[in-house]
Amino acid sequence: MDQNILNGMLIGQVVLCVLLVISILMQNRAEGLGQMFGGGGEIFRTRRGFENFLYYATIVLAVLVAVMSIVIVKFTQ
Repeated sequence: MDQNILNGMLIGQVVLCVLLVISILMQNRAEGLGQMFGGGGEIFRTRRGFENFLYYATIVLAVLVAVMSIVIVKFTQ
């Protein structure tokens, strides 16, 4: 495989990983440590608007990172 294509794929993977980390950090958390120890009494609610978009974008980014990793490994061997 051409070195320029491999470098482009590696840069693309780094960009995808940064976007994945940002999307994970932007998601709504479960009210901190209180939820870990059984507090909070959380009521089920649905995701709406940007929260729903961010949820699905995180899933898509995770799949893209996995696929890109497999493709890079297959083409470098």
